[in-house]
Amino acid sequence: MTATSRARVRAVRLGPRSLAALFLVSAVGVAGFFWPFLAPPGSQIGAHAEDAPWLFAGLLILLVAVVSATISESGLGPKAVAMVGVLAATGAALRPVGAGTAGIEPMFFLMVLSGRVLGPGFGFVLGSVTMFASALLTGGVGPWMPFQMLAMGWFTMGAGLLPGQVRLRGWGERLLLAGYGFFAAFAYGTVMNLAGWPFMGALTSNIAFDPDGTVRANLARFVAYCLTTSMGWDLGRAVCTVVLTLVLGPALLRALRRATRRAAFETAVTFDAPAE
Repeated sequence: MTATSRARVRAVRLGPRSLAALFLVSAVGVAGFFWPFLAPPGSQIGAHAEDAPWLFAGLLILLVAVVSATISESGLGPKAVAMVGVLAATGAALRPVGAGTAGIEPMFFLMVLSGRVLGPGFGFVLGSVTMFASALLTGGVGPWMPFQMLAMGWFTMGAGLLPGQVRLRGWGERLLLAGYGFFAAFAYGTVMNLAGWPFMGALTSNIAFDPDGTVRANLARFVAYCLTTSMGWDLGRAVCTVVLTLVLGPALLRALRRATRRAAFETAVTFDAPAE
């Protein structure tokens, strides 16, 4: 296969408006995830637990704005919409497969490979839409859902930003994707812990967020919280992602690239006038 035939095809191209919207929602998301470490001690942040759903609702609105801006600016055609629909439905169906079983979540491996082949713009749209669809499918709709959508959008977009999209193939690419999936699975679990950890209440546990504690003390509490509550689940997710990427990765990467070439996303659709 020549370098020309391997030229990167992106179903969704991020333009200026899309990048601006993505930067905005990511900045708000980072603030939403890390606000326990940003406020000074004694600020009584815990009193704002009742305000959290409003923040989450605002994040959801921004996520919709990002997706809308991406679609409108990239000229997302029916073939790309169909691809998003198929992959999102597949990911949503895979998510409950290992629910409650040591973090076995095959959806993550599909997100990594899809983001790799179809690019960061498509990856962000796919990750957020997949998490939304899976929440509807499993009844997991709640104030945590917008954060899950944002985190999964980041996760899938990151796979599309990895180097060697055109030239790197074979074991080298699989190892790269497996390594990314391993660390990103832990990163996803860690940031999602931040969404619920501040609302445990300092009186309920010695590893809960303490509004009067220093940043260093709260960081130690958060690390202890992650180690005692989610480390096993995150490890299962990471190992599952690595194994599926190494075993099923070659076949799925070929299928995704073949579908991308045949879809010809970047080719304008034209309609011939009917014959007289």
